[in-house]
This record gives sequence, structure tokens and C-alpha cells, in this order.
Amino acid sequence: MSDTSTVLKVGTRSSALARSQTQAVLGRLQAILPALAFEILHVYAPGDIDQKTDLRESPSDFFTRPLDTGLLAGEIDLAVHSAKDLPDPVPEGLDWFWLPEAGDRRDVLVGSLEPKVIGVSSERRMAYAQARFPGAVCRSIRGPIEERLRQLDESCFDLLIMAGVALQRLGLENRITEWIPLDALTPPEAQGALAVTFRQGDRRLEAIRDLFVKVAVFVGAGIGSGSLTLDGVRALKSAEICLYDALLDEAVLAHLPPIAPRIYVGKRQGAHSQPQSEINQLLCDYVRRGYRVVRLKGGDPSIFGRLAEEVEALESFGLASRVLPGISAMQVAAADTGILLTRRDVARGFAVMTPRQSGGGLVPVGADARAALPVVFYMAVAAAPALAAELLADGEDAATPCALVFGAGSDQEQVVRATLCAVSGKLETVDTAIRSLPGLFVVGEIARYGFNQALGALGGRRILLTCSEDLMPKAVQAVQDFGGRPVVRPLIRLELLAEAAASVQRIDRFDWIALTSPAAVRCFQTLLRQERIDLRRVPEIMATGRGSARVLEANGLGCDLYPSADASADGLLAAAVPVVRGKRVLRLRSETAGTSLADGLRGLEADVEDVVLYANRPVSYPDCPPFDAVFFASASAVEAFVANWGKEALAKKTVLTMGRPTTAALAAHGLAADVTGADATVEGVIGSLARSYLK
Repeated sequence: MSDTSTVLKVGTRSSALARSQTQAVLGRLQAILPALAFEILHVYAPGDIDQKTDLRESPSDFFTRPLDTGLLAGEIDLAVHSAKDLPDPVPEGLDWFWLPEAGDRRDVLVGSLEPKVIGVSSERRMAYAQARFPGAVCRSIRGPIEERLRQLDESCFDLLIMAGVALQRLGLENRITEWIPLDALTPPEAQGALAVTFRQGDRRLEAIRDLFVKVAVFVGAGIGSGSLTLDGVRALKSAEICLYDALLDEAVLAHLPPIAPRIYVGKRQGAHSQPQSEINQLLCDYVRRGYRVVRLKGGDPSIFGRLAEEVEALESFGLASRVLPGISAMQVAAADTGILLTRRDVARGFAVMTPRQSGGGLVPVGADARAALPVVFYMAVAAAPALAAELLADGEDAATPCALVFGAGSDQEQVVRATLCAVSGKLETVDTAIRSLPGLFVVGEIARYGFNQALGALGGRRILLTCSEDLMPKAVQAVQDFGGRPVVRPLIRLELLAEAAASVQRIDRFDWIALTSPAAVRCFQTLLRQERIDLRRVPEIMATGRGSARVLEANGLGCDLYPSADASADGLLAAAVPVVRGKRVLRLRSETAGTSLADGLRGLEADVEDVVLYANRPVSYPDCPPFDAVFFASASAVEAFVANWGKEALAKKTVLTMGRPTTAALAAHGLAADVTGADATVEGVIGSLARSYLK
């Protein structure tokens, strides 16, 4: 997408609710992508015209048909819907996604709680009404929200059961008599969510969708719970939904959050829970609904795990994925039994194959079949030209594909593809630093193929993360969710200073604690534990933004004051005006933060004790890794980067910053940020970087 205005034609139904929802969606899109402009086309769907057909008997596209037709004909570029109105599946040729942060999913009662006639529009609402009001009569009700309320007001019905979010979006929340708890009446998963449909393959809309969906993660469960990697454990712990195969040890599912749904899609010989096409569809649908999806496979997914089919299904919709390998049965068997796959002077390699073909039949495994297998040479990059020459001399086709894989699994991984006759020349073009990494030489047809790593909002770009260890997990997760490749190099470590302990021991003498970063919050919490401070002694806490507030809340402290808009020291001072006069404030800060906030609070007639809580200590690395963009979360990280690798290393790179002091530190070196996070959280800042690439 360019920086000039891009006009998209938007279709929506003509009801007041549809118009309101469409304006909300477009406002949200324009807020993050200001270059977008919209032309809105209003239509009437069959469900708007036909007010007699019971919704329980209506066709699946009752509310979407003219919009679907308009998209396929190219008359509009996208359409906005209530997600529950989408047909399942959507018509061939269309694609879709849900917007995150759906409204309240609960149903509500509107009207008298002693009803004789109740208006309902679904079987589940009828069942609830009959159980709660056994003496009442249930009748089908149709029409826009305003029309239903008119029928209630004219005594056609005594009570209505409706979606509460619809009334909220129309500013009619005052009409709600009672909210129905979720455990009393479970709504459809889609209730409250808003959806966008568009033509499949429209790269503009796929790029916009990348900002709202997360990268799917394939995790190898390994063989038994002890063979799951640490990366796999981390992915499971952050999953929002998990599709899992038949596992040797289902104890690995215990790593999932308790509320994360787990869906069995396993396959055993002769016993498949679902066809592969249905598994592919489930995977794509959950990603498009905005979930962080983990696809858990037994052993290692890259070995006979149907990984290619599922990744290609995602890629057919422009959806990104990443793969975390597991320890395979082959590796475990070798290690457990001593039947090692390689043994000096006995076996210099091995072949892995299956006698089964698609559909379960058997195929030959004779010499010709074995000779056609691809070959992987370890420790052979330097010898690749000589190996290629030997293979050619042995009759191998000069056009046989091959690949050099450097630094497999590392953040410097690089793949160089060639043919046997051209591999020598290709190797000469590889940077010396990359050639020094461990390498594999792969020969055979498989070298033609590869996953599309340019999907997702960050498009597979390497993002150098320089933040401290406490922020790093969230930064890594955010980069991966947007389809980037994190390059983890913390350039500072936080060191608690002993003098802060004395102030914390006197904490109950203060009325307020002032903190201005998530790092300060975490150091404060560490100090509380270290000094064994009873949390009941902790006074009210003020912080500069939502990021700090969330860290406080996640650890049970809570945040009593933070600015709603300006997440800076100035914003905090403005918010503190009504509450700090005459109060004792303990200001805890980093060594480099300066005294401006403390001075400002004193100007508001507060009694301030300004204490340095922690110091930022630089971390050194010998070499600067390859990267496309760099994230600086502090001025100290900027200084450490320049000290490590010089400011010249930032030439032609995208620079991302969080906070004014960080931007000022860049300016002191004659540098400027390309992207400054609009939200003072790690996730928000990485989101700003993702949006910048859409331009």
C-alpha cells in the first residue's frame, strides 16, 4: 500500500445497526492506516426484505447474499458483517477475518420479567425462555432492533431475548432489563464479533488482515512429555486454541492455559478423526477468527507429519505460520537403544522413508526407490562443490536442485538454492560470516520447495530486539504473532541498587509510589519480594501508561492512577494534579531517568523522595547480527548499540523506538526513529512497526 490515499469500496446492509458497525470498523482501520479512504455502498439483503421467514429456517446467506455477489463481481472491495451472519463456509472465491476485541457476547432480557409472550429468534433462546418462564408462549420475532423494540412497546410481546451488544452499539443500553450470564445461556462463538469479507487473493485486504490475525504455530510434541522443546512449551503456554494429533503422551496438553480449547484431530492407521481437508479448514478458520492457534503434532512435524499440506492450506489464504520442531521417534530410538544413526567407520548417514503412499497402499522400497531419496550432507558446505562434481560424475542430472542451509534454527539462518552444476558459483556469493555458520548441503527434488516466510504483517523480516530480559518475552511473542523473525540481543541488563532497599523498608510512610516504565515496575516488585515487604503496606501507585499498569495488575498490585492518553511524565503530572498536593511520594526510577518527574511533583506541592531503583548495565556482543529493523525500548539500549556496533550499523535499517528519552538518545547521535510506538506497551510498539510496513 502506498502513502497516497487508497480508496476501498465498502458494502454494508442498510439497517442502523449495520451502518453503526461499519462506521466503527472503518474508523478503526483508518486510525491505524490513515492513507485509507472509503466509499460506502448500502444494500438490502434478503433477510432485510423478507420479514416473515423464521430465522431458524432461513438460508445461510440470508443476510450476506448481495454483498457476496458484489464482492465476486468486483463492485465492492470489502463488506462488513456481524460475524454470526456469515455463511459457513463462505462462498468460494471469498475470504474473511474477524476483528479482535468483540463486544459483550451475552444475551439480554428486554421487557417484563413476568411475560406471557416472549419474542425469540433461535432454538437456544427458545429453550432458555421455556425453562425460565414455563407459563409463557414463545413466538418468532424478526426485523431490525428498532422494529423489535417497537413491537415490544406496542404490546405485541411482553419480553424479548436479544444480543446485548446490538443495543450497546445503537446507544440503547438503557432498554436492557437483565443481562443473562454466559453459563445460563451460552451464545454462539461469533456473537458480538465483527467480520470483514473480501475477494480471496486481494493482497490489499490480506495485508490489512495481517494486523489483526496471529501467525499459526506448528509445534512438535516429541516422543513423550520429556521430548517437548522449551520453545514448544512456551508456545503451548501462550496458545488461545490448540488442534492436536494423537500423542504418545497427552500430558503435554497440561502446558495449555486452562481456558484454551483443545480440539482432537488425530490420525491413526485406519482411524482418522477427520479428513485432512477438514483439519486444514479448521486451522485456517481459527486463525482468521484472530486466535493464537497452536497445531500440536506428535514427534517432529517435518517428518511424515503432513506439515506441507497444512502450511500450504494457510498460504493459499495468505496466512503465515512458523514451525517448532520436536524430538522424533528416530532420534529417541537411536539415543535410547544405542542403535546410533551415525557411527564413525560404520555408518556415515541413513535413509528415512515410508512404504505407504497416499490412501494407505504400499509402494516399492527397492534400490531404485532408495536411490531417488534426497540426500542431506552434514559438515559439507566447504566440500559442496567437490560433492556436486562427484555426483555429476556419477551420472546425476546437472539440473538436480540442491540447497545450502546455513545456521539452521538460528536467528541468522539463510538458505541458498542452486542446481548441482551451479552450486560452486552460488557458494562464492555468500557472505563470509554466513559461510562460517554450521551448514547442511541438501540434494534432491525437496530442495525446490520451501515455506513462504514473507507472509504476515512483518513479512518474515528480522527484527533486532535490544530490550532488557524482562521485556524480551513479550517482544518476541509480538514479533512472531505479526510474522517477523526475532533476533534476540538484549543490550542492557537491569541491576537493582542497594540504596533503594532502605526506602522500600519505609514504604508505609508514603502516600504514593511513582513509577514510569514496566521495567521500573518489575524491579520494584523484585525488591518487594527480596525485602519481604507485606503487600498490605504498599500505598497507592501511579504510573505513566497502560503497559506499566498491566504489569502491576498482573502481579496483584494494581495501578491507582495513570494518564488515559499521554503516556509520559507530563501526562502523569497532569493526571496527578488533583491528588498529590501535601502528599508524600516515593519516586522510584532508573539511573538515567533524571529528576524531571520528581521536580514536577514538587511543583504540585508534593513531598517527594527521589530514589534511583536500578541501573542499566550494557551487554556486549562481538558481531552485529543481520537484521531489517531494530527495536529500542530505552536510551540505554541506544547507547549500548552504538558502543557495540557503531551508528553506521543502522544505515538503511528501520529504527523503532518506545518513549521520548529513547528518541532523544538517537537524536544525540544524529539519528532519527523511523517508527515511534503509538502505545506505550511492547505489543503496541511492535504493532506500530507492523502497520508501518503496510505503507
